[in-house]
Amino acid sequence: MEKFNPATRRIFLVAFICIVVVIYIVQLFNLQVLNPEYKNWADSNAFLNRTQYPSRGVMYDRNENLLVYNQPAYDVMVVMRETSAFDTLAFCKAVNIKIEDFRKRLASIKDPKQNPGYSSYTPQMFLNQLGNKEYGILQESIYKFPGFYIQNRTVREYSYPHAAHVLGYIAEADKNNIAEDTYYKRGDYIGKTGVERSYEKYLRGEKGVEILLRDAHGRIKGKYEDGIYDVASVSGKDLTLSIDIELQAYGEELMRNKLGTIIMIEPKTGEILCMVSSPTYDPSVLVGRQFSEAFLELAKNPYTPLLNRALNGTYPPGSTFKTAQGLTFLQENIISENTAYTCYGGFPPGGGRPACHGHGSPLALVSAIGTSCNSYFCWGLKAMLENRKYGTIQAALDKWRDYMVSQGFGYPLGVDLPGEKRGTIPNSAFYDKLYRGRWNPLTVISIAIGQGEVSLSPIQICNLAATIANKGFFYTPHVVKKIKDTSLDSLYTRPHFTGIDPVHYNPVAEGMRLAVTNGTCRGANLPDIAVCGKTGTAQNSGKDHSIFMAFAPMEDPEVAMVVFVENGGFGATYAVPMGRLMIEKYLKREISDRDKWIENSLKNTTILRSVIQKN
Repeated sequence: MEKFNPATRRIFLVAFICIVVVIYIVQLFNLQVLNPEYKNWADSNAFLNRTQYPSRGVMYDRNENLLVYNQPAYDVMVVMRETSAFDTLAFCKAVNIKIEDFRKRLASIKDPKQNPGYSSYTPQMFLNQLGNKEYGILQESIYKFPGFYIQNRTVREYSYPHAAHVLGYIAEADKNNIAEDTYYKRGDYIGKTGVERSYEKYLRGEKGVEILLRDAHGRIKGKYEDGIYDVASVSGKDLTLSIDIELQAYGEELMRNKLGTIIMIEPKTGEILCMVSSPTYDPSVLVGRQFSEAFLELAKNPYTPLLNRALNGTYPPGSTFKTAQGLTFLQENIISENTAYTCYGGFPPGGGRPACHGHGSPLALVSAIGTSCNSYFCWGLKAMLENRKYGTIQAALDKWRDYMVSQGFGYPLGVDLPGEKRGTIPNSAFYDKLYRGRWNPLTVISIAIGQGEVSLSPIQICNLAATIANKGFFYTPHVVKKIKDTSLDSLYTRPHFTGIDPVHYNPVAEGMRLAVTNGTCRGANLPDIAVCGKTGTAQNSGKDHSIFMAFAPMEDPEVAMVVFVENGGFGATYAVPMGRLMIEKYLKREISDRDKWIENSLKNTTILRSVIQKN
């Protein structure tokens, strides 16, 4: 083999040295720049970066009553690499936990599956929200437990035991929350439901950091450079809600021991005045170290108190849906205000279709709404689906569906609370698939009276009342009225038009007024307030649901509403008298002596037991 000459050896030697140098440079770059582990180790020897958590934004109701605020709380943090032998039993007694829990918590912190991004050099949450007693005991002896320190935090406090579904609750951020947003670390809190979730980024504020100097033994000696490198936290933004807490509390009282919802909206703005979902719970139970136990108890409750029925429930709208049908038929020239249909013998006569209430026949539109005539709206839908101007029954039904969507059905309205359901408005493709193309107006006729395949959420029914009150437009319903120093999203400040001529809303409103003065919801007839209403009795597998939709006063509406009582029977039985009281409470601020007996009767009525027996 030919030997390398001196020149070749030098080239190989220089190349080898260059490769080694490059490897060292790359490794140093990786250790010092890309990999934070060694930097954390070096920094932790000299400094302790203590997070400064911001105060979460508080909430007020529309009348500036304080609803949600903050109270001091204390978390126990640990830097794992700084821990050493200490009296574990004494520590457990100080914070009131068992020795088994102590070991489990340490194991959980070090488990990368449960604690992604774990580092033994950075502070980790060991125990959250110490009570004042435990805090006082631990504060006196914290120096005995190396690696542990107390972190000041805040917890939510509530001025009223109401509006839990609106306000929502906060809980510890889970793995998904941490993966989706780098703001959150293990042990941080995040809004999980209600306003707390929808407005999380406004409420949470911005974290700060306090840099503390250590001595050679790791003991804190004070602020580094007198705190000139500290970053102050920024408090979250305060919110003013559109909710009237007094009205909310009254609605919850009326709905006690019943399943259902009461929603009231200001039509001129879309602001939600109250949103009752029953059964409910006191929001203060989902705070602090009792959270897990309390949440589990609520989750196991067969009446589902964690469910916001106003947004998350969908039901047949029953006869409240007839108003939307009348508007559609008018706009499409299927009927005029004076078109009359017969209801003798049901629909079609003698055909065993939906029966009517006791009233005269034939009827025009105003009287049909006032008496809630089933046959009238079945005839109207039949006439629309058979009209030759659409070409096919499929095209006619899809045109009908377009009007339903324009009135706020079939899709979420965009309420500023999580979990809103869309409901169901069927189209021709749905029926073509269901009946293999073999269907006719009689096959689907029950959708004309809010039954069959139609389902809406209570907020959509309430929004229909607001749309009729406004004669053809609505504002997206919302519960936040104002964000401090921030403009409200334009989604909630611009009107949404239905495409139906405002003139067509006059006979529908007259029909709703007639229903209150001399029709199916006479129980809502207040002597000094012109209420326009429509009852609904929605069929289901158990006892019918009781529904009442209304707005008032007729000439200058200030409120639109819906009352929905599950398994309450006829609309006039429970929903109408509740609606009467709620309108009176909001517009008059008190209940008259003449209606006290109605109030007492409703408060003392229980429907829950019969529901459990039937289901």
